[in-house]
Amino acid sequence: MKNLFLLFLMVFSVGCAQEKQTIVGETEWQKKQNADFKDATKSPLKDKDRKTFKGLDFYKFDSTYVVTAKLTRTPDAKPFKMKTTTERRPDYVQYGVVTFTLKGQEYQLNIYQNLGLLDTEGYEDYLFLPFLDDTNGNGSYAGGRYTEARIPEGDTIIIDFNTAYNPYCAYNEKYSCPIVPRENYLATEIKAGVKAFKKH
Repeated sequence: MKNLFLLFLMVFSVGCAQEKQTIVGETEWQKKQNADFKDATKSPLKDKDRKTFKGLDFYKFDSTYVVTAKLTRTPDAKPFKMKTTTERRPDYVQYGVVTFTLKGQEYQLNIYQNLGLLDTEGYEDYLFLPFLDDTNGNGSYAGGRYTEARIPEGDTIIIDFNTAYNPYCAYNEKYSCPIVPRENYLATEIKAGVKAFKKH
């Protein structure tokens, strides 16, 4: 009987360990993404995809893709309706231009504020950075990816492309996702962040 109990304990412990191991990820951000994707209340995945979900496919973390950029604010920019994958047109404004050097080349991207989020707690200083690059359709999602930043006090801003993620539309067409503006194309490969989602 004692042996049976011990065996049960061992099986139970292994089972628990396996449960814990299912949240995979190289960084805390990757682990959080995977945890959210497994959580039915947060996940953009369709039920059938979530049931077989083991973890997102990420590029390996690379500190080269954590860049310190110069932020040039554009206070006179006019609000506009951002195109999305549906008829929805949310109000955005270009907050500024970020200029940074990556692997010896200088690049610029427009960075935006979602005006509909300004009054939402926790989003007062939120900035949205959608971008296209040469991995799109060849490793990463064809429609481009997004990353985020916070309004800095000064004129330098940290952009971490290792936290680049796919629009929810990459997982489920019911979502309405901002279409990355063409001018936010980077003529290089950003091998960082989330890769394209392979539906099973």
